[in-house]
Order: sequence, then C-alpha cells, then structure tokens
Amino acid sequence: MSDTIGWHDTDEIAFRLEEAHGDVDPLKLRFTELHSMITELDGFADDPLSSNEKILEAVLMAWLEERDDA
Repeated sequence: MSDTIGWHDTDEIAFRLEEAHGDVDPLKLRFTELHSMITELDGFADDPLSSNEKILEAVLMAWLEERDDA
C-alpha cells in the first residue's frame, strides 16, 4: 500500500486518525473538525474540496470500528 491516502481510503484514514488522535471522541467532532484532522494527516494527498458529508460519515464509522477493534 502506498503511503499517500485520499478520501476513498476510509479504513486507512480511520487507522491513522486513531493513531494520531486516540484521545479524541469521534462522536463529539463536527464534520468541519473531522475534515481538518483528515487533511492534516501525514500522507493525505487528495483535494481537500473533494470531500462531502457521505465521505466524512464513512470515515467516522470506520474510525469507530477501528476503535472497537483495538
């Protein structure tokens, strides 16, 4: 797998979010905050304007699953 990620790499984004922000409760984040956290991840190489609510929701759900699996 490449070190770069984009909006459709929801599982990898979730993994990296958990690694970088394991102390954050994902359910308390606004989508604008989640968007910023994603675009600031090391290796994020997609167009920040290409996201939408559906993508952010998918990332959020994947992050919750990642946390449950840990």
